[in-house]
Amino acid sequence: MEAGNHTRVSEFFLRGLSDDPELQPLLFGLFLFMYLVTVLGNLLIILAILSDSNLHTPMYFFLSNLSSVDICFISTTVPKMLVNIQAQSKDISYPGCLTQLYFFMIFAGMDGFLLTVMAYDRFVAICHPLHYTIIMNPRLCGLLVLVCWLIIFWVSLINVLLVRRLTFCTGTEIPHFFCEVVQILQVACSDTRINNIFLYVSTAILGVFPLTGIFFSYSLIVSSLMRMSSAAGKYKAFSTCGSHLSVVSLYYGASLGLYLSPAGIHSSQRISIASVMYTVVTPMLNPFIYSLRNKDVKGALRRLHSRGGLCP
Repeated sequence: MEAGNHTRVSEFFLRGLSDDPELQPLLFGLFLFMYLVTVLGNLLIILAILSDSNLHTPMYFFLSNLSSVDICFISTTVPKMLVNIQAQSKDISYPGCLTQLYFFMIFAGMDGFLLTVMAYDRFVAICHPLHYTIIMNPRLCGLLVLVCWLIIFWVSLINVLLVRRLTFCTGTEIPHFFCEVVQILQVACSDTRINNIFLYVSTAILGVFPLTGIFFSYSLIVSSLMRMSSAAGKYKAFSTCGSHLSVVSLYYGASLGLYLSPAGIHSSQRISIASVMYTVVTPMLNPFIYSLRNKDVKGALRRLHSRGGLCP
């Protein structure tokens, strides 16, 4: 390929979920519906927690942060896809792609970190109930969230700066419906070895370590529950973890299914469908999981509805 084709591109083309023109109205309606449900559901969770003093506890502090991150997470990808479907266009500007990549990595990583912090919160609540309020004090809760933001900010920034040094061929198409770092590296026209090395480091920091922390916390929780003599006590203690475990299974099940599947079965359509599960479906289901399985949240939503008529 001629050197003239290896220029600083001004835009990329996103392949999207389907090239079938007849499917575009269906995709637009479906993803618009899921986006609105996600934003509304998570906003209701945040409002319920803020308005109810009974929910001003560490667990619900982290849940409100998770809901905020989920709104931002889905907002990094779906609105641009909806605009492209409506405009019958597939382009995204080069700065727009890097911006989307940066915020996608931030909010995806923050989701994982918050789930890890929430697992630690459940560990302290079940294994050290008498010292829970002392250990999980507001200062520590705020510090945990701040440290998560700082780590993700720098990891995401370094990834974007490394992508920025790459060159791409004119008219490059990204085989995805948003700018995702793995897909971007695959279509780059320059050497990506440094990017790949740091991507492995990022995966360990943002994926492996948080998941290991969740497993470790729950192994200690299970060990503690096994020592309880009362079956009712075991059920009551572990029932507080049900919603969190459901969300962890959804989020990591979809993402691990995507990145750990054999390379030979990867296709752009398969990758896109798997990505929809953890970028769109999981943030949409989180409010339902936490409201349907949690009496405190359901009670707060009913009180919020009775005061302001916000919840149908």
